[in-house]
Amino acid sequence: MQYRPLGKAGPEVSRLCFGTLTLSPMQRSLRPQDGARLLIHARERGVNFLDTAELYDNYETIRLALRHDPDWVVCAKSYCYDAATAQASLEKALRGIGRDYIDLFLLHEQESIHTLRGHEQALEYLARQKEKGVIGQTGVSTHFVGCVRSARLFPHVDVIMPLINIAGVGIPDGSRAEMEAAAAEAHAAGIGVYGMKALGGGSLIARREEALRYALSLPFLDSVALGIQSLDEVDANCDFFEGHAPDPAVLARLDAQPRRLLVDFWCEGCGRCVARCKQKALSIGPDGKCRVDPAKCALCGYCAAACPQFCIKII
Repeated sequence: MQYRPLGKAGPEVSRLCFGTLTLSPMQRSLRPQDGARLLIHARERGVNFLDTAELYDNYETIRLALRHDPDWVVCAKSYCYDAATAQASLEKALRGIGRDYIDLFLLHEQESIHTLRGHEQALEYLARQKEKGVIGQTGVSTHFVGCVRSARLFPHVDVIMPLINIAGVGIPDGSRAEMEAAAAEAHAAGIGVYGMKALGGGSLIARREEALRYALSLPFLDSVALGIQSLDEVDANCDFFEGHAPDPAVLARLDAQPRRLLVDFWCEGCGRCVARCKQKALSIGPDGKCRVDPAKCALCGYCAAACPQFCIKII
């Protein structure tokens, strides 16, 4: 496994970051002990960096993994917006993972300079905790090019986690090239950058090798977070990130794995996915949200590319 410093002053992290959203009740809903088993196996393969969030509700899973091997770089994220909510979220994370220190703490899904200004009290609180030695680095996660450009102007942003993938899926305010340029500028300024959604929330699984090669080719990405939900995925991804071809038998099992289309709860019912679906598998239900007919869904992922809120995923 290869390692890089996360920004000019950050810890050495594995190029593969274990994204734990897939383990959570929002997606695969693995039991804490089963999710911890995957993390432990990843650690044995050299992965030392994991990403979670208060929203994912999986701190117990991470706590069990840390009991087995405490030598993880842990990043948590929260929708906190002022000092009080930041304090509550940080304390919840520390209790949840069973530590008195966390390596990274980010403001979750920031959108623009206006969002950052509105949440600056939270950043300032987290920066004070950094000064006290409770947090290693602070920063933001975002799907927006504009936020990446703006975040590097804030003195308490040490790390940015942008959405970036080969197809530009999920970027609401620009192109893949614009996101590349913004992230490269931030990294050149000394900010740590690690990417999310390299597989487009599952919509790029059919282009898995091409998509991962693209992500690893970007010199400004210190690490790449991938959602992982099985031992086979741990092994295949570790093999790929280590520079050699995954076991064909493992890939065959992954290709045969049953998958489904997931519509997250924040769907706004705009209907763009319905218009994009040539299989007529999607509709807007009585609750005003997208619903899926599994019998018609081809799992092509085109609807995910049409969703402005990036709430459609293949798991």
